[in-house]
Amino acid sequence: MLGEYPIRGRRAAEIAASVEYAVGAGELDPGQLLPPMRELAQQLDVNPNTVASAYRTLRERGLIETAGRRGSRVRARPVTTARQSFGAEVPAGVRDVSAGNPDPALLPSLADAFAVAAARGDREQVLYGQDAVEPELARLARAAFDADGVAPGPVAVTSGSLDAIERVLAAHLKPQDSVAVEDPGWGSLLDLVPALGFRAVPVRVDGEGPVAHDVERALSQGARALIVTGRAQNPTGATVSGARSAELRAVLGRFPQTLLIEDDHGHGIVDVPLRSLAGATGHWVFVRSTAKAYGPDLRLAVMTGDPVTLDRVQGRQRLGPGWVSRLLQRAVVELWKSGAVNPAEVAGAYARRRDALVAALAERGFEAYGRTGMNVWVPVPDETAAVARLLHAGWAVAPGARFRMSAPPGVRITVSGLTEQDIVAVAEAVASACGTSAARRYG
Repeated sequence: MLGEYPIRGRRAAEIAASVEYAVGAGELDPGQLLPPMRELAQQLDVNPNTVASAYRTLRERGLIETAGRRGSRVRARPVTTARQSFGAEVPAGVRDVSAGNPDPALLPSLADAFAVAAARGDREQVLYGQDAVEPELARLARAAFDADGVAPGPVAVTSGSLDAIERVLAAHLKPQDSVAVEDPGWGSLLDLVPALGFRAVPVRVDGEGPVAHDVERALSQGARALIVTGRAQNPTGATVSGARSAELRAVLGRFPQTLLIEDDHGHGIVDVPLRSLAGATGHWVFVRSTAKAYGPDLRLAVMTGDPVTLDRVQGRQRLGPGWVSRLLQRAVVELWKSGAVNPAEVAGAYARRRDALVAALAERGFEAYGRTGMNVWVPVPDETAAVARLLHAGWAVAPGARFRMSAPPGVRITVSGLTEQDIVAVAEAVASACGTSAARRYG
């Protein structure tokens, strides 16, 4: 062990594994400075190139970051611990409004859809070498894309939107490339980007989506990809407006080499029009998940994009899982064709809860944001204190640190399971826990 640092090993892989274990065990804290490479090499009695290789591996795994002469330190969101903190256990008797799950009462029954899919599967077994995409699903997905004004392109199927985004980034980028991401934004995505060896560049979000000036700054500084949530942005609920879409298209027109990824996870639970940016650059994809409207356990997303990108994604997919179960795809077809979900009713149910919570917080001096989707973002003066006090008051909220890089502190409240009485109670708890609001505007 090196002095106060729990770092051991003789080979680069051993040193990297030692640091990774220490981060996961809490022996190295987020933001903690690591020893200079030459100093560590001397104390471990190894070549400095060995330590440099270990640090490079740790950067590519998303555990540490290096800032030139300021040295290397554990990332504020080290990938090793990100998922552990996200899935923290909620104590007995505490209401969990942190998880971001849909309301089970608004999800359709899957029994009939899978029965139809299974019956067809008995008649038409899918074997190796057959098409990866169910033809009827491709047709339905493409028709829905066309209706929403999404640019033409082939259709692929992945195991959820995060799987799609990972495959697309890997198809075009190389380690240490920069990716412009929304800030605050989807926590899983903020973890995925560095885990793939890329650098996340924050882009501010207001009520109308990513701020165009920030996008232009990120792209002019070398970001090779941009990820945008068109509707029900997580955690702020932002929705790209017509005016913002035009601004972003103008920016992307000046950077046509940018890889554009649009995430439409809100499909089926929102009632605002989509303002797609698809086709604004040479390489692009548009991803639509079934998780929020039909159930997270379906693990299925449909995507379209430029032919080169879709070909790369499907080619790599063939070398891994091969395809997403055609049985699962056929079940989704049945859900779509049968109208198992009424988007207007679902969107209305979430809207009533969101609007009521935003209004209740406003009455108590807090500005909160939740234009679409199932979450409300509440800026708070002291995030850590707010989370702890709310937990003590019986409410488990999601700490904003899961969703932000440089954005001001806040907490996310999922409204899916809240009743009218719950909304008043949680608003009172926020006011009691946080005192006078230090809200910052997101639009």
